[in-house]
Amino acid sequence: MRDKVVDFAGSDAFLTDKEMAEMEPVVHVPTCMGAVVVAYNLDGVKELKLTGEVVADIFAGKIRMWNDERLTALNPGVALPAEAIIPVFRSDGSGTTFIFTDYLAKVSPMWKEKFGAGKSVNFPSGQAAKGNPGVAGVISQTKNSIGYVGSEYAFAQKIPYAIIQNARGEFVLPTAESISAAAAGTIPADTRTSITNADAAGAYPISAFTWIIIYKEQNYSGRSKEQAEATLDLLQYILSDEVQNITSEVHYAPLPAKAKELSMENLKAVTYDGVAILQ
Repeated sequence: MRDKVVDFAGSDAFLTDKEMAEMEPVVHVPTCMGAVVVAYNLDGVKELKLTGEVVADIFAGKIRMWNDERLTALNPGVALPAEAIIPVFRSDGSGTTFIFTDYLAKVSPMWKEKFGAGKSVNFPSGQAAKGNPGVAGVISQTKNSIGYVGSEYAFAQKIPYAIIQNARGEFVLPTAESISAAAAGTIPADTRTSITNADAAGAYPISAFTWIIIYKEQNYSGRSKEQAEATLDLLQYILSDEVQNITSEVHYAPLPAKAKELSMENLKAVTYDGVAILQ
């Protein structure tokens, strides 16, 4: 996008202040809500409960066996095997990794200090795979594995995923309802916000917006005014009730009303030759 060769960019990670300062003004438009699930492959285990700190310790290599006492304490009556845990993570930089590690950095001081949050993180052990499809594929084919993947892939491929404890102490499965609940708090005017580990009842703790990002000034790289108008027409359509009402059918969750309202206001600031496109 920095090279100004596209109409817009899509990302699960909003641009940081530093990234924003390095380019011309842009507008973030949330399209829907998604989540990152902790998927696993364990014979006979249909339900797995995890806390954020336990997930962090698994991916940091501190919890290495499935029958570790911290895992068995969270899952009484579940036959966890005496087998080594095989973590699976993204080999490529991604918004999925950003959301996952942003969550871990919030719930685990150890993770925040040693690994931090980012689109790429140096995981200490495990198996790397490219893209959400790659990680989902490795988990599906590898016994005793665990990994993080976009919820839409887990939902569509019916890969088992864990029930995660949220900030209220509730153990929550990712659903359209629990993902939307994570956005119950205050949303900044530019919509750039992290909603992982949200302090809201019923919220799934590894939830996020997914954005389309466009340049505020649309006259660049030979783009016509008609192209700019078509881009805004598309974004208004995405924000419409018609589209938002079908997000769950494609394994996402609808935006809260506040996010749609803010996005519509932000689109009014988009210009062509300095003149607002939406009148």
